[in-house]
Amino acid sequence: MKNIKLEINMELVQPEELSKADRDLVEKAIMATKNSYARYSHFFVGAAVRLANGETVIGANQENAAFPSGLCAERTAVFAAQASHPDQPITTLAIAARNEKGLTTNPVSPCGACRQVILEVEDRYKSPVRILLYGTKGIYILHSIKDLLPLSFVDADMH
Repeated sequence: MKNIKLEINMELVQPEELSKADRDLVEKAIMATKNSYARYSHFFVGAAVRLANGETVIGANQENAAFPSGLCAERTAVFAAQASHPDQPITTLAIAARNEKGLTTNPVSPCGACRQVILEVEDRYKSPVRILLYGTKGIYILHSIKDLLPLSFVDADMH
């Protein structure tokens, strides 16, 4: 038997260390938390994606009394971007969250379903998606969803 250790690389930065474009994207994700419909969890998540052409699309989590019917902020942003701009790869995704006390202290990462969707976007466009995870104590920067999903499964694995 051989043990294999997986590690991820990410950066921890403060907002002022981000480029203006990344600060603006994070701010749009924070603002998108106000568009959340989180009547049940009271956990409001916003996402903003920047496309290769520079356009930004936002998303917010949408809950439903029948819980499987809701959708995460990341997927609402990604799906809206792909529906409106199917020829444009997503270059960067910013995620922010707040609860009834305010913005979260620690960055919040995407759930497993969202990670898979982002992975499919990377695979579809053959281009990594940078991810900015916002928390009031700092922002994590990841250079690909594969940093959060190292043993990934894509279409090529089925052939």
